[in-house]
Amino acid sequence: MHFSVRNLINKSRNPNYEKDITYVMKHNKWVLISIGIWPTVLKNIGKFLPKIVIGINNLMCFFILIQSALHIILEQKDTLLRLKFFGLIFFSFMSLMKYWALTIRKPEIEHCIQQVQSDWKQVKMENDRELMLKYGIIGRNLTIYSILFMYISGIMYISFMQYAMRLQINNDNQTNKVLIFPAYSNSIQKSPIYEITYGIQCICGYVLDSVTSGACGLAALFVTHACGQIDVVISRLDDLVAGQFYKKNSNPNIQVIKIIKHHIKILKFSAVVEKVLQEVFFLEFISSTFVICLLEYYCITDWEQNNIISLTSYALLLISLTFNMFLLCYIGDLLIHKSGNIGVAVFMIDWYHLPAKTIQNLILIMAMSNSPAKLSVGRIVDLSLSTFGNVLKTTFVYLNFLQTAIMQ
Repeated sequence: MHFSVRNLINKSRNPNYEKDITYVMKHNKWVLISIGIWPTVLKNIGKFLPKIVIGINNLMCFFILIQSALHIILEQKDTLLRLKFFGLIFFSFMSLMKYWALTIRKPEIEHCIQQVQSDWKQVKMENDRELMLKYGIIGRNLTIYSILFMYISGIMYISFMQYAMRLQINNDNQTNKVLIFPAYSNSIQKSPIYEITYGIQCICGYVLDSVTSGACGLAALFVTHACGQIDVVISRLDDLVAGQFYKKNSNPNIQVIKIIKHHIKILKFSAVVEKVLQEVFFLEFISSTFVICLLEYYCITDWEQNNIISLTSYALLLISLTFNMFLLCYIGDLLIHKSGNIGVAVFMIDWYHLPAKTIQNLILIMAMSNSPAKLSVGRIVDLSLSTFGNVLKTTFVYLNFLQTAIMQ
């Protein structure tokens, strides 16, 4: 008796759920564990390890940002270098604020991750698993691209840009050692303080890049999961009429109730994701708009000065930040269209074969789909592809204003 019950429980779950969860989440997990955001299963003293990691990362980044700000305000006189350092400091400060937002929202993020894992665990039909994998692969690929762009551009900036800046300063007959994050005190020029400071700056660069790529990866993971669940609902709607003819003792009213519950569950999950990440979306929106504009200006000036190394580094950073903004707008647009497609799917099935009471229940699904799930920038602007176009237009407007101001 116990053996048969155990078999029944196992058959009601996806036998491949552990492999599927690992396949979909592993890149997000690698990045977010390193900065203490991903929920861990450690016990005793180990459960405090993420808090220690978060504390150390914040202290290092805050120290570097204060040093850099003091250098720009009190020491640096060159206008172009001030502008370049300002772009770096602004991006770093906004990334640090995103880090704080993710830290504050960590319990809600853990709840969303557990919901995704639960949904994968409860998949019963192979067709449902394929639908979820379809969008799981999209989210996984978007996360990989974001990680690659951020880390490659970050490595280029930290390594090759220092070489380029050293060459520039040598041409001006200066012998000071250069750091990517400018330092306020001249005592940092001494060894081994210089090497230690450079190592801390490399760690800070990794943390800030991980925050940006990790936040984008989380958004891609959650939204593509919701889209996969929406396709499962649409598949249930397609089977609703077929069950009338091919399944004995099939009660369409019970099936419609299950579909409505599933739909409500998706809408609630999407609302939680939007609430959890809205501060990150807002900061990313503001950061991308200004930093992309500055990077465009840096690329123009380096092109005019024929500085190939610096131009390559800034071009990679420009591509990386533009892609991250595109990623958020793309998944926001995808969520709007997919959640709105449920109403279209209800209308397209052969609903006239269903009982009158069942048809009345379907109207509720159509009414709910008239207000599709969305991702918003601090509840101000909806993330969509049109928003991405507006961001690019705004950066070009700011670029023209910046060139005019500098020339004067």
